[in-house]
Amino acid sequence: MTFGVFMHKDGSKYDDIPEVHYQFPKSYLSRAQQMVGDWIVYREPVKIPNSKGFFAVAKVEEIIPDPAEPDRYRAIIEKGSYLPFEPTVPHIMNGEQVERGVLNEEGRVSGRAQAAVRSLSHSDFARIVSLGLPDEDFLPRSDDEVVEDNRVRDNQTPFEIERPIVQSLVSKPFRDRAFRRAVMHAYDGRCAVTGWKLVNGGGRLEAQAAHIRPVEHGGPDSVRNGLALSGTAHWMFDRGLIGFRDDLEIMVSRQVNDPASVEGIINRTGKAIAPQREADRPHPQFLAWHREHCFKH
Repeated sequence: MTFGVFMHKDGSKYDDIPEVHYQFPKSYLSRAQQMVGDWIVYREPVKIPNSKGFFAVAKVEEIIPDPAEPDRYRAIIEKGSYLPFEPTVPHIMNGEQVERGVLNEEGRVSGRAQAAVRSLSHSDFARIVSLGLPDEDFLPRSDDEVVEDNRVRDNQTPFEIERPIVQSLVSKPFRDRAFRRAVMHAYDGRCAVTGWKLVNGGGRLEAQAAHIRPVEHGGPDSVRNGLALSGTAHWMFDRGLIGFRDDLEIMVSRQVNDPASVEGIINRTGKAIAPQREADRPHPQFLAWHREHCFKH
């Protein structure tokens, strides 16, 4: 087993749902098989305008032949393992490549950086995760690390690096905090239903990070499976009293006993106020699950 990198671009010819599965050609099969049972980081190509660099971490459960495309395969992502980075990690920080493994002996970026599936060193993995999921209460630190930019020492042993990082990635409190941070950033702290952005005296946002498809029912800790909702909207959503169509139009259940009051707090557009980035908006697959299993028609 080994850590790895999966290159992903929204709108590419590959049928990817990063939270669920990653599609790749047969030429990468032997590399991908080495990552089964271990963690990978997702990265957008450098050439994409405003590329967000490394944007998530996930665990590979198995590799299967693609059911629809011959000579392609799918890396199945272990349920509950996907976690978005907030902040996302750029390709270069302080003039240096964050992923040192793509450099050649002269210190220049090699052709290896173009590979959509590639292995990742323990130190590169730890560095990327600590930058993308900064949390002083969970991620390891030491006096020898460069704390200013959260870099991890390259001379640490694999065991010193791997164990505490992976323990954090499977910790529910850690994942809850990372999910909330990513969702609140994507929605700018504004409730998708009401449009309210309320902040208390201590600077804490009133809105909550809600899963569209709950984790206990196979939903990932992904921004695309998340909504920023005020307390009341969150309560109604979890009980199926409101829902969303694929175009984000807000639906009100006929079982609501006071529909006029509910409709009164919905923002004037009648649709969810979604993140600016298309890649952060609710995925139709998760919205459909909520309509089928939660919404009271």
